[in-house]
Amino acid sequence: MTAPLFLKPYFQEKMWGGKRLKTEFGYEIPSDTTGECWAISAHPHGPAVIENGPYQGLNLAELWQQHREVFGNAKGDVFPLLTKILDARDDLSVQVHPNDAYALKHEGELGKTECWYVLAADEGAEMIYGHHAQTKAELKQLIEAGDWQHLLRRVPVKAGDFLYVPSGTVHAIGKGIMVLETQQSSDTTYRLYDFDRVDKKTGQKRELHLQQSIDVINVPHVDPKLNREVKQVAGIEVTTFVDTDFFKVQRWQLAGQAGSLIRNSDEPYTLVSVIAGSGKLTVAGIDYELQKGQHFILPNDVKEWQLEGTLTLIASVPGKKA
Repeated sequence: MTAPLFLKPYFQEKMWGGKRLKTEFGYEIPSDTTGECWAISAHPHGPAVIENGPYQGLNLAELWQQHREVFGNAKGDVFPLLTKILDARDDLSVQVHPNDAYALKHEGELGKTECWYVLAADEGAEMIYGHHAQTKAELKQLIEAGDWQHLLRRVPVKAGDFLYVPSGTVHAIGKGIMVLETQQSSDTTYRLYDFDRVDKKTGQKRELHLQQSIDVINVPHVDPKLNREVKQVAGIEVTTFVDTDFFKVQRWQLAGQAGSLIRNSDEPYTLVSVIAGSGKLTVAGIDYELQKGQHFILPNDVKEWQLEGTLTLIASVPGKKA
């Protein structure tokens, strides 16, 4: 077909969610407590739907199962990546995700390594990212004592920051932050601490998963070493934030000009989200208008594409383990 596949997102309401997915991106959201836009998703908890072309109406999971040639005949039972936008009107719970081995054994799905590109952050906003325990024994002692002040590590963030969150990393997106998240296609989360909040819908505190968390938390926490690389490619500034076995994530920026990109031979398909600006995408001589909030996949048979306008996009491709 040699054409991009545009997707209709799936929205998740959350007790910590807000309405910035509507005010910032123009989405029609189900309520003023909408926390997550599952933008490019084949996960059964929220599959996105193809909006154009011969596969219009199929969700991404169905397309993956029925037309694997679209993805370069990539292997695997499940589409490996998931792109989200999260709006944290309030703090998310402090949580950790398992690796593939633990998740497949205990949850029956992939583990979850993820990363965040910060779209917006209120002044003074912070993430919880890592912890201060040096041994598993110290970790367990601080958790059992509820000594979160001494255990949890907080880092300030601003728009444009990027954080890589490997499985086993204690983390929480803080109040007043919006992120674009690229992750393995998994919905397994172990909740370590939830600020003793009560869910208004149930009148109960949300479930914690202390033993599973202790099992999978990396001790001690070590910040991953990231080698951010910035290149000018035919009129487009390409910033590579991370290139791992799970995914590669880049930012493509154009400031009122045109440029073109060519797929690397070892990249079977590309996921793209428009996070700012407007312009157009040209594939095989056909123009597609782009605006903030759109998400699309460049299938395997799209080997080259052109971009024009004032645009900021986040793009990802699967890694070797995907």
